[in-house]
Amino acid sequence: MAHPTFAKIPACTADPSTDDLDGWKKVAGNPSMKTWVEYSSQDGTLVAGWWAATPGVYHATYSTWEYVHMIKGRITITPDGGEPFEVGPDDVFVVEADFVGTWEIKEDVLKHFVVRT
Repeated sequence: MAHPTFAKIPACTADPSTDDLDGWKKVAGNPSMKTWVEYSSQDGTLVAGWWAATPGVYHATYSTWEYVHMIKGRITITPDGGEPFEVGPDDVFVVEADFVGTWEIKEDVLKHFVVRT
């Protein structure tokens, strides 16, 4: 049953996008990513889904806010000019819309995300 203020998200069965995200550039190794979008709000301001990536380094420029729950893998996230942060399984974190820096993917990664567009 549908309700305008509640939506149960079904299991994601769509094929993932294999394109690199906007603002992400490979800078070391040959990492690849997959993105599954499982929810988009009616007004387009929120998107949720899954993201997987293989080892390597991306330089990322964020234009939107992101909430992340790491499921597996390890990443060192380093803001340009800042100190590195290590994240791994069960870590939860937020990336602000003005983040610019590197994501060094050390192990195959799977994360669940919510992006505010």
